[in-house]
Amino acid sequence: MFENLIEVLKANPRKIVYTEGTDARILESAARLKKDGFLTPVLVGNVEAVKEAAAKGGFDIDGLEIIDPATYPAMDEMVKTMFELRKGKMTEEECRANLQKGNYFGTMLVKMGVADALLGGATYSTADTVRPALQIVKTKKGANLVSSCFILVRGEEMICMGDCAINISYEDKKDKEGNVTLTAAQQLAEVAIATAKTAKVFGMDPKVAMLSYSTKGSGKGANVDLVRNATAIAKEMAPDMAIDGEMQFDAAVSPVVGQLKFPGSKVAGYANTFIFPEIQSGNIGYKIAQRLGGFAAYGPILQGLNAPINDLSRGCDAEEVYQMSIITAALV
Repeated sequence: MFENLIEVLKANPRKIVYTEGTDARILESAARLKKDGFLTPVLVGNVEAVKEAAAKGGFDIDGLEIIDPATYPAMDEMVKTMFELRKGKMTEEECRANLQKGNYFGTMLVKMGVADALLGGATYSTADTVRPALQIVKTKKGANLVSSCFILVRGEEMICMGDCAINISYEDKKDKEGNVTLTAAQQLAEVAIATAKTAKVFGMDPKVAMLSYSTKGSGKGANVDLVRNATAIAKEMAPDMAIDGEMQFDAAVSPVVGQLKFPGSKVAGYANTFIFPEIQSGNIGYKIAQRLGGFAAYGPILQGLNAPINDLSRGCDAEEVYQMSIITAALV
């Protein structure tokens, strides 16, 4: 997988900004990327502090760009741009204060074209990485929400799971008058399409299973209705894509069970892209695959944003930072 992504980056020079430039894991990854030469790291932080941390860890970052928000020459322009983007939701003083923080500053570097992609979260929470992205970079045209997926790899086998990290549940969205503007099923369908598109980036031919505790009407309840309705909407959104549901996990992965429970389905028994009905089952599901199934898990990969911005686990190591850097930049 990574060989293909590296070839993409070799053919398309890109810069990735790290919001936590003094973190040893970030510095180790940046030094390795500098040596490899197919992706250019940009480090956010006090220049002397970043260099001191690199020297302490024995990481060669000589020649890499280090940008300090406190001394950034284009800060006034950045503040003005952010103030306009926030449209009265932040004062100029609030914008300037936020831009002293690596997460906001790094996101604005992407927005202003100084960097192509961003990777954060080694010390920031997921919310602290996603919030600036939503406020500044915002969602793609036609996207109603941000979601995530994990790519899981075991040998030559690759699967995709979403959403396991962002959307806690799916509820109808309403305006001030109480009118439904976006149904829960529409949101889940959008996650399914976005996850399938991410799977394609990694060379997969997505066969999308909309997961449930029911297969083709075997169970009842509001959760089943959500998945069934989302499946119908997803099929309308992408009629050429292999999507089916609702189905249980065994029906999704076992050809015998799948064709018994869901005869004639092109997905049942052959799924490689799995859409969970809420975050709890998604998070549990990918971690079972990782810890008991022996899959390496890469993610969360954020979907729906106008630029590739991804979140690290605070428990990550330098290898994970390196791998997520490649994945993030390749999504540009």
